[in-house]
Amino acid sequence: MSSIIGNKLKISLFGESHGEATGIVIDGLPPGVELNLEYIDEHMKKRSPGQSVLSTPRIEKDKYDIVSGYFQGKTTGTPLCALIRNENIKPGDYSEIKSKIRPGHGDYTGFVKYKGFNDYRGGGHFSGRLTAPLTFAGAIAMQILQSKNIHIVSRIKSIKDITDDIEINLQENEIDRLSKMNFPVLSPDKLSLMQEKITEAKENNNSVGGIIETYIVNVPAGYGEPFFDSVESKLSHMMFSIPAVKGIEFGAGFNITTLAGCNANDEFIITENKVMTKTNNNGGILGGITNGMPIVFRSAIKPTSSIGISQRTVDLHEMKETEINVTGRHDPCIVPRVIPVINGASALVILDLILERDGELWI
Repeated sequence: MSSIIGNKLKISLFGESHGEATGIVIDGLPPGVELNLEYIDEHMKKRSPGQSVLSTPRIEKDKYDIVSGYFQGKTTGTPLCALIRNENIKPGDYSEIKSKIRPGHGDYTGFVKYKGFNDYRGGGHFSGRLTAPLTFAGAIAMQILQSKNIHIVSRIKSIKDITDDIEINLQENEIDRLSKMNFPVLSPDKLSLMQEKITEAKENNNSVGGIIETYIVNVPAGYGEPFFDSVESKLSHMMFSIPAVKGIEFGAGFNITTLAGCNANDEFIITENKVMTKTNNNGGILGGITNGMPIVFRSAIKPTSSIGISQRTVDLHEMKETEINVTGRHDPCIVPRVIPVINGASALVILDLILERDGELWI
């Protein structure tokens, strides 16, 4: 299903990578929200292909047309629909994969699920191209949250085996600085090493992955539900809707297993007359509900599946093993372009949680 149903926000994606357009329908946005289109444009540009020598050479401007739910500069409260036209399409690049399934892609599973009628060009509906409309929706949600001083920022924690170990400072000026960076890394030395690692992969017709660390700051305590609608559950559901995300961990994550209980527990303190915790090993969430500390999680991004190295595969029409050398235009590392997608997708989850508890009058 290409829809995610929140308790207030309902979102549906449509389109294919090399079809006429992709798009999104957002149902449940409150009426009267003034949209800053320049702000949306900034987020779209960060995700757009062709912005760097480290990304795919496919150039798409990602210009969107809002066709409903928006009137005289503000949301109407009815479903908001936006279209993003595909301009720089080359369906001929994918003639070989009509029968030869690409390792690491959804070609085979899509073929089986849709009984061979799936649009295979560039991955069709499975493509990361569908994150463009998701980023558009997320930018709207981020605007709404920022009006209430709730900020979302991510940094590149690692690229392959290069890790940025500098501790992040969540002061507003640091959040603003990171949010403006196209390659947000705190250590200049590690930034250079990461970019060298991506360049090396590109020169070798290969790809690399990495980890994105995300912070959601100033969400008050009390949002979310225990068990099935926990904040972790909802964020994880959304993150795994983003192509290339293969893992997620909150707070100290898997490393919390190496701690004793006395170290893993976040002791409570009073700061500026607010209940806070001394540490944040649980990533701002207790019992599935926000506790007022920054929500912290890390997403594992796999290496781009399309690489120019010959790999073993199967020809579905001939039903025999063969080899494939994927052609076309692809990123040697998708990590930098995933950041605005993760930020926006996170904002949609948090906005839905807040609207669920506080209603439209919160805005």
